[in-house]
Amino acid sequence: MSFVSVGKVVSTHGIKGEIRIISSFPFKDKVFVVGNTLWIEDKAYTINSYRVHKHFDMVTFEGFTNINEVLFLLKKEVFFKKEELNLSDDEILDEDLIQYNVLTKEGKRGIIKEIFMASESNKILRVLFDKEVLIPMNSPMIVEISKDKKQVIVQLIEGME
Repeated sequence: MSFVSVGKVVSTHGIKGEIRIISSFPFKDKVFVVGNTLWIEDKAYTINSYRVHKHFDMVTFEGFTNINEVLFLLKKEVFFKKEELNLSDDEILDEDLIQYNVLTKEGKRGIIKEIFMASESNKILRVLFDKEVLIPMNSPMIVEISKDKKQVIVQLIEGME
């Protein structure tokens, strides 16, 4: 059973046991669903309610109705079972992309070493060929991502080769 980090509890909200989770997880619609189970410190919590407030994911758990009952969750990492994500063929987690092979149209081979956020909506792949190259995920340089072959095909622009 493997887990994926979906955020961190940063504070409570109100007095009825609602918690604020800060999350940049790309598939929130599959995780933050009433009835789903989130894991915090190896303990399962079932989502009772969910809403978005500002840039926070606001959650209450079944069995918790008071702020004092959820204070122990503050500053804790929140996880979800990876197998319950049910990702489609064109959806992939960033952590799964690490170590994918990268092939260029010219035949160069490389490997993805890191993925980081350049801005709120722009992910960058750090790819190691014979030299390090940074490739934006949302650029036309990414031709194809194959989950089956664990590879990414790219078309590098002049000067990056």
